[in-house]
Amino acid sequence: MQLSPVTLSIPIFIILIIIELSYEWYSGKHTYRFKDAVTNILAGVLQQILKLILKIGAYTFVFNLFHFIDIPVNWMTGLLVLVLYDFCYYWRHRMAHEVSLFWGAHVVHHQSEDFNLSVALRQSSTSFLWSFPFYLPLALIGFNPMQLAFVAGINLIYQFWIHTEHIKRMPSWFEAIMNTPSHHRVHHAKDPKYIDKNHAGMFIVWDKMFGTFQVEEEKVNYGVTIPAATWNPIYANFKHYIYIFKTLFSVRSISDGLKVLFYKPGWQPDYLGGSIIPEEVDPTYQKYNKGAEGWKVQSYVTINFILLLVITTIVLFTFKSMDNFLAGISIAWIIWTCLILGLILESKHNLLIRMLELFRLAAFVYLIVYI
Repeated sequence: MQLSPVTLSIPIFIILIIIELSYEWYSGKHTYRFKDAVTNILAGVLQQILKLILKIGAYTFVFNLFHFIDIPVNWMTGLLVLVLYDFCYYWRHRMAHEVSLFWGAHVVHHQSEDFNLSVALRQSSTSFLWSFPFYLPLALIGFNPMQLAFVAGINLIYQFWIHTEHIKRMPSWFEAIMNTPSHHRVHHAKDPKYIDKNHAGMFIVWDKMFGTFQVEEEKVNYGVTIPAATWNPIYANFKHYIYIFKTLFSVRSISDGLKVLFYKPGWQPDYLGGSIIPEEVDPTYQKYNKGAEGWKVQSYVTINFILLLVITTIVLFTFKSMDNFLAGISIAWIIWTCLILGLILESKHNLLIRMLELFRLAAFVYLIVYI
């Protein structure tokens, strides 16, 4: 059974988050908030689970039918495709910020108003829809799909450690070539001077070459210009798409509809108020923090959150050996749990939600018995 580098790294990610939290307890500098961190990881769980059932074989299809040459798989070609993949990643990432439709598949990663290692795990469940075409040139050239998948995993793993406030600067030579926490803090800012800067995955040289580099200067305000204002990871994944859908029903021409889809995020015709222009962050602005409070709710969420991580890890490592029924009920339970925990964090405890929670707990018992 072949596992991606990202799946194999999940235990390491969890350990590093625990280390960062321990350092914060020791140093007194806190970058985590309970509800935000849980939501970040719930979004990551959804993304990993949906990848199991929504895999796109476009790269392999193009490679098998149209590739020009057979490039051997060795360490030299591995290094070459690592650089080329990051070049493609830069343009895919940049377009995700500059095209509203693509932004809908990326905005989830930027919604957190904090910056810590848990934010690295906050990934969109729909990004595969728009991202794979940017890597198809590598298939046409002839890079092996398995080699590309491995390099993609390495690229993503690299980007994990740059989501932290506890590393101020790396050595100057490293800052000049590679993406670093300082560069990436700029990328996650909602301050106008920082917006749409530093798109690179591993090599910051792409931003310097194509005019999107910005050095970290003033203190960063994290998040998006229109806050997500939710702890529900499923709603967070679709909030921008909902905005696009509503706007499309309000435009007066096909031309304006296409601009809503393919112009920069926030573009609107003048008769709908004009484009949304990012403004300086008000010094009195308070981060979104509504929802569940108190140790009882947090304890309940924590226990179920840990169970979710355990079940998710087991599913990711054993999915190919599961029978269809067990795989289906496991995935359904994981998605259901992500939704319910998000609703609990938002203090939505009406009768329907309580009934859904009872069914979820019953499904968990059934799942254990079945296993």
